[in-house]
Amino acid sequence: MVALAFLIPLGLVVQLLAKERALADAERQTAVVVAVLTVTTDPNQVDRAIATTGGPAVQRVSVHNLPGESDPVGDRHASQADVNLAAGQASPYLADVPGGVSYLEPVDIGTGRTVVVEVYIPESELRRGVSGAWWALSAVALGLVIASVWVGDRLGARVVGSARQLANAAVALGEGELDVRVTPSGPRELAEAGYAFNVMADRIVALLSNERELVADLSHRLRTPLTALRLDAETLDDSQDAERIRTAIANLEVEIDQLIRAARQPTMTAIEVPEAQGCDASDVVRDRMTFWSAVAGDQERECKATGVENPAPVTVPRSELAAALDALIGNVIRYTPQGVPFEVAVSRRDDGYVAVRVEDGGPGIPDPDKALQRGLSGQGSTGLGLDIVRRVAVAGKGTVNIGQGALGGASVIILLADADPAPEPVATGSRFGLVGRLSREPGERKSRR
Repeated sequence: MVALAFLIPLGLVVQLLAKERALADAERQTAVVVAVLTVTTDPNQVDRAIATTGGPAVQRVSVHNLPGESDPVGDRHASQADVNLAAGQASPYLADVPGGVSYLEPVDIGTGRTVVVEVYIPESELRRGVSGAWWALSAVALGLVIASVWVGDRLGARVVGSARQLANAAVALGEGELDVRVTPSGPRELAEAGYAFNVMADRIVALLSNERELVADLSHRLRTPLTALRLDAETLDDSQDAERIRTAIANLEVEIDQLIRAARQPTMTAIEVPEAQGCDASDVVRDRMTFWSAVAGDQERECKATGVENPAPVTVPRSELAAALDALIGNVIRYTPQGVPFEVAVSRRDDGYVAVRVEDGGPGIPDPDKALQRGLSGQGSTGLGLDIVRRVAVAGKGTVNIGQGALGGASVIILLADADPAPEPVATGSRFGLVGRLSREPGERKSRR
């Protein structure tokens, strides 16, 4: 745009200068003839004066309205009407003629007569040098545009390169590459953002390291009371309750050891996605119900597991699903009155999901959405139990639904993707999708009962 803003006015100026130059030449030629006319009007003298102009301009000069002459001296180009019009003017007059213009200058020779001197200016003279000037100006403008595009590209590449480097580093950090850093470059703002990014990445690494050390220290501090419990359990008799306590303490020791080893691992430079490990949900439910049935018997609770006779493969690890079941059944044992029954059921659905349902006959959960939020609890606990269940469901490509069950209390359904789903039926399924299935789950359970 800047090049065009200079190119067009300069081209017009060059064209105007070419026209003015041609008119100046015509005026000079006219002055030679006018000087002769002030002395004599003899056609022969005038013709010799025209010849003195020399060059090709001789064919373009003529004199009209000489006394005693009906025809002009020289070649006529302007019409008689233009000549008469110019004779009545006080200054030179330009008349358009085929192929150019005629410069007509009136000359008063006395006795009330006016002679008109004509100089024909062809179009080529009016535009002499204009085409070359336009080409030169266009070449200069094109060169300026190319140079400015190159300079702008280099400046832009510097800015874009710095921004792209920062964006790629942010993506890498978000994917878990904690050792990624950037070389601050580019404009001052981007350089400052690069410095801030490096500081942020260093602080993240430091915070993760401190957090791991804190988890390891806290886990290690649990060993002292756990050791005391294990020694006390050894003094118990060989009853079933004593054996159950020893088993629980041994499992707790294993969990603490795993937690300490995981916390002591070096900081990961990338998010390590564990290999897909599945388990049989029915087998996990049977194992955990064996443990919790003894506790339920002590509290005179009726408990049962249904649907565990058939295999129900899911994509989550066994330990994760067991932790989710322990959290749900532990909530039933802890927050419902003694004697309240509960039930755990497993079912493989036709839509490619395995449903693990835990119901109780307690007061239920008044605010399911709040109960699923991490750290929020209306019972004075840590509020992590249902969040553990939710994260296990998400890891298993499913979801969690909380509602009212057939026993009158809370019903928590964990939907997990079936690790070995049956082929999809040909008939079109429900248009409500997963949300519709979850909303109809309590009704379906009642109809099955």
